[in-house]
Amino acid sequence: MNTVVERELELNLVLSPERSIPVPARLTYRTGDPYAVHVTFHIKSESPVYWTFARELLVEGNFRPCGHGDVRIWPTKVDSRSVICMALSSPDGDALLEAPAVAVSAWLERTLRMVPPGTESERLGIDEGLAELLTPTPADDLWLRDPWPSDESQDGEG
Repeated sequence: MNTVVERELELNLVLSPERSIPVPARLTYRTGDPYAVHVTFHIKSESPVYWTFARELLVEGNFRPCGHGDVRIWPTKVDSRSVICMALSSPDGDALLEAPAVAVSAWLERTLRMVPPGTESERLGIDEGLAELLTPTPADDLWLRDPWPSDESQDGEG
C-alpha cells in the first residue's frame, strides 16, 4: 500500500537580504518511494517546478548544514523565526528558499512515523522481488537438462 503525506505551505524566495517573495509549495512523501521527498513550487509560470531529493537530507538539514552541489539545507533564524533554508541549483538557475521550520519539522515527523529511518528498503520489496525472480519454475527444469544428445561419440564408437 502506497501512502502519501502532503503539506501545503508558503516558502519565501529570497531575492536579496532585504527582499523576498512568497512562493506556494507542496511537500510530498510517498511510502512507495521511501528515500525521497518531493517539493512542488507553484511559481508564476505555465507549470509548477518540481524538486526531488533525499528525505535524510531534509531531516539532517533541520539540525545542521548539509548537502553538496544541487541541494543544500540548513537551519537558521530570520527576524527571530526559525526557518529551514534550501539552496537549490540547476542549469536553469539558483534559488534560495526559506521554509517555516515548525511546519517542515511537523511534516517530516509524520513521514518518519510512516517509514522510520532504516526501514525504507523494506518498503521497496527488493528481497521479495529477487526471491520471485530467482525461484526455479518447472520450465527452468527443461533448461537444466540436455534435450539433445551430444554429437560427440564416446570412445570406441565409430
